[in-house]
Amino acid sequence: MNNSESVTKQTESNIANPDRRNLIIKAASLGAGLAVATTSWAASDNRKTGDAVRAPSHSGESGMPTRHLGDLAVSALGAGCMSISANYGPPADKNQGIETLRTAYEKGVTFFDTAEVYGPYTNEKLVGEAVAPFRNKVAIATKFGFDIKNGGLNSRPENIKRMVEESLGRLRTDRIDLLYQHRVDPSVPIEEVAGAVKDLINQGKVLHFGLSEASATTIRRAHTVHPVAAVQTEYSFMERSPEKNEVLATCEALGIGFVPWGPLGMGYLPGKMWANTKFDPATDLRVGFDRFSEENLAANQPVINVLWKLAEQKRVSPSQIALAWLLAQKPWIVPIPGTRSVNHLNENLGALNVTLTPTDVRELEAGFLQLTVHGGRMNEAQMQVVDQT
Repeated sequence: MNNSESVTKQTESNIANPDRRNLIIKAASLGAGLAVATTSWAASDNRKTGDAVRAPSHSGESGMPTRHLGDLAVSALGAGCMSISANYGPPADKNQGIETLRTAYEKGVTFFDTAEVYGPYTNEKLVGEAVAPFRNKVAIATKFGFDIKNGGLNSRPENIKRMVEESLGRLRTDRIDLLYQHRVDPSVPIEEVAGAVKDLINQGKVLHFGLSEASATTIRRAHTVHPVAAVQTEYSFMERSPEKNEVLATCEALGIGFVPWGPLGMGYLPGKMWANTKFDPATDLRVGFDRFSEENLAANQPVINVLWKLAEQKRVSPSQIALAWLLAQKPWIVPIPGTRSVNHLNENLGALNVTLTPTDVRELEAGFLQLTVHGGRMNEAQMQVVDQT
């Protein structure tokens, strides 16, 4: 048996062995807690074949790489705060959530993502309390656009301005660093939305404008009124819609940053879900998503296996490979993995210690192209408010 066959058989054994998987994941998490952000990726289009993909610069005592969303400088990995308070099971204990977010800051994270609809309202309050001691050293992103009281969407200018005032109070701050329209409201022209946010920027209450789940056409229209700093859409190793619908290409053409939500496949890519995984129907949105049905949880395991193959070779976790892959795509991509656990936080940040070569990236892509991802990314009701114009 040659060396290549030996590695392949060992990898297949690890993939089939949950105990072996957990041991590797635990080791990756512990290692990440000791040394975060020593190497990363630049995703340079001009690198030579075989060159490692590394970050060109670092900032702060932690050595965390910095990336730009438009002209907003943030840590290369942000903190998606939603899952602490809502949508992925019962809310975490408030103190646990605060500890997780403050630990993220101590390890170099300077970008915290929330929204008024998360909870609703409770996640903004949590983030405001958590970052209060170091507010001037971080960027807070929040979102407007859902009509929480009446249902549906509401991006009328007067509602945007009312929401911002309320969010400022919950966040304990005098400005929002990045304000997204959470979903495009078809009843309000995007030019009016951009104009309302521009007014808030002129008043100093908002610093940057963003869009979430917007089409390439909408992004371009908004950008003509006021520069869009960032677009947030689901994007991960297993969810490739932004590659196909011109959203990534539009961001690149206009100098807009891209923030993938669900960078770990809404919790699937860490490789800890199985066909018998259950979700709380009262508190977990994924219970109604076809991709998380019992059948599709099993059918999509080959996606995890592609990540595991490289993870085992590098002695890291599939989560770290998935985040490394995202950061290797473009230097203006800033994933926001969410967690309520310091251990998972360490594991996620450990992705900054992973070096991917162009060969690694090509092999991951080759493995993915042989697969079919089963199930849509959200349910029909959720997809109806995703901009398809």
